[in-house]
Amino acid sequence: MISRTAAALLFVALVALFAGASAVPAAADFRLCNNTGSRVGVAVGYKDNDGWTTEGWWNIASRSCETLLRGALVARFYYIYAVDYDRGGEWSGQAFMCTRDKEFTVRGTEDCLARGFDRTGFFEVDTGEQQSWTVQLTEAGETPRPLRPDQPLLPIPPATQPSRPPSPAPGAPAR
Repeated sequence: MISRTAAALLFVALVALFAGASAVPAAADFRLCNNTGSRVGVAVGYKDNDGWTTEGWWNIASRSCETLLRGALVARFYYIYAVDYDRGGEWSGQAFMCTRDKEFTVRGTEDCLARGFDRTGFFEVDTGEQQSWTVQLTEAGETPRPLRPDQPLLPIPPATQPSRPPSPAPGAPAR
């Protein structure tokens, strides 16, 4: 049998636990997971009510994830450009937007060079108008693995990798 004081403390702890659990909003973010063995730099582009915006850089460690944009998504299509810091190479595409070498936020996609920015090709991500989305960067020949919060990202064992890299799908980012 427990004392009245212990019972009261237990009750208060349970109320606080349930109140805290119900007050946590569902996550609605745009995230990117780096499933490679390298560090990568990432820039993102999107169109909101104020027009086009590009932002960068997020430096994402190997086998980790970062939230690039917090809150419910404001657009169906987002655009990503990423560079592999350790091995070279990039994930790019045909949607050209403005970037620069240092941290940036750029409004508009026109006249990048004339405005003192670089003109960079981003690849398109169709979120299907979801409230949140996660992009997974992988190395050539690798398949994205499901993410579970209780396990770190691990490389795909060599036995499950194809003997030669598959041909890229039409519209896939160049690597």
